[in-house]
Amino acid sequence: MSELRWNPLLGEWLATATARQDRTFLPPRDFCPLCPTVAGGFPTEIPEAVYDIVVFENRFPSLSPNPPEPAVESTGLYLVQPSYGECEVVVYTPNHNSTLATEPVEQIYKLVQVWTDRFRGLSKLDFVKYVFIFENKGEAIGVTLHHPHGQIYAYPFVPPRIERELEQSRLYSEKHNRCLLCDIVAEEKRDGRRIVSENDSFAAFIPFFARYPYELHIAPKNHRLDLTQFSAAEQIDLASILKQILAAFDKLFNVSFPYMMVLHQQPSDGGKYDFYHFHIEFYPPMRSAAKLKYLAGSETGAGMFINDTLAEEKAAELRGNIEAVVWK
Repeated sequence: MSELRWNPLLGEWLATATARQDRTFLPPRDFCPLCPTVAGGFPTEIPEAVYDIVVFENRFPSLSPNPPEPAVESTGLYLVQPSYGECEVVVYTPNHNSTLATEPVEQIYKLVQVWTDRFRGLSKLDFVKYVFIFENKGEAIGVTLHHPHGQIYAYPFVPPRIERELEQSRLYSEKHNRCLLCDIVAEEKRDGRRIVSENDSFAAFIPFFARYPYELHIAPKNHRLDLTQFSAAEQIDLASILKQILAAFDKLFNVSFPYMMVLHQQPSDGGKYDFYHFHIEFYPPMRSAAKLKYLAGSETGAGMFINDTLAEEKAAELRGNIEAVVWK
């Protein structure tokens, strides 16, 4: 059973998805559903013996293009809707023991193209208002499958965090006649201490307002609203800076670094969002080699993050692990 329920206290939708209780949880290597199916072996989600990057519908979705009727009826206070949407899995590589960080930059470039294609395709669906591309990596995040993969949720509404970014960007544009993210990038470059890496098209930085010790943002230097607006050169530069950042994360503590990676771009609801600016945000839970950043009472109950590190110091640590990217 899956449905959307309205939270009148926060003014936002949440999804119930009871079938997800039965999803595959940390299976052994021989039973990985994202590995290629081999003759005589365990049947997987991907029947081909060889593949590059694969996208398919999630077997345990929170949203569906053909959702069931809700289990309960709406009341005047509690609204319920069918959970329209799409949930897709993006498998980065057939190599079970790889990660996006250890893949060659050419594979990340292919992934950027796949993201762009799926954003364009899902945005055309009538019931889709926002396409959210993300990756959860590591058991510390709650990942249930180790095989390198990401996900795409196509929501029938603009999710609340994006709505808040949109509103702040709109207000800033109306007051200053400039883009908020353009000014954030310019300010980070002017200061310089929080810049981790940059190339012709993108800047990567731990923002002044970082909530996690190693929270990192990647933003285009030119004003872009979504993936479809990048030139071929910008796609190459995006792959390059992603490779640099992912590799630097792993080098930081010599571990496969856990994180949430999320792509923020304009909604797909037909509105006009010239004031907004594409960017990628990373939320790594590690605050040191042996400690995690937990979301406790202030963060979860009040929404006020407490960061017990300085962005300038953490940026310097990461910057020291940046290496040049080699294209083959």
